[in-house]
Amino acid sequence: MPPSRHTTHAPDRSPALRSAIEASGYYPEVVADAVFAAVAGEPVEAHLVHHEPTIDERDEVRRHVTVLALTPTRLILAHTDEHAPDDVLPAPYTSSTTEAIRLSAIRTVVVNRMVANPASYDGQPGPVPDASEAVLTIGWGAVSRIDLEPAGCADPSCEADHGYTGVLGSDDFSLRLSAAAEGPEAVAELLDFARILNARTVGAADRR
Repeated sequence: MPPSRHTTHAPDRSPALRSAIEASGYYPEVVADAVFAAVAGEPVEAHLVHHEPTIDERDEVRRHVTVLALTPTRLILAHTDEHAPDDVLPAPYTSSTTEAIRLSAIRTVVVNRMVANPASYDGQPGPVPDASEAVLTIGWGAVSRIDLEPAGCADPSCEADHGYTGVLGSDDFSLRLSAAAEGPEAVAELLDFARILNARTVGAADRR
């Protein structure tokens, strides 16, 4: 494979990403093929792999894996789902979807972290964070939502119709991890990925 034309000061973590996909135990060759096809030869600066089993309408366990890969120019999102046989395919199958977003197109990176026992929080770096839960939300304008509520005024006795007020938001992707469910290491990995993504989108914003 020819070397990428892009340069980066960060080490290429492609082997680590492949190892993380294999460690998830979820059809690693299928997932890796989809992810690295979207990466398209660029170095991987950061990654996150999340395996989440779900229960379908027939109370059967179906597995889902989400992979985030950060390259010097793009954020790669990959989803692979497990499906039971149906009218389309008579055998069990997977479906993989990848999306590549230019870093310059990312509008928001929202990190919400919950810290238990905040009085004892020392903020010192360590192998795992004190955060009990973290949510990463990324918006690039592909999906927008508006939250509306009736508008009012300062007069508590006013019965006039003031119309509606709302907030327009973008949350194209959101991932929530908790130390209780996935382990503190998973929360640490999410926060580390968010830190690197924030740093990379700052530079990308200067090039818009």
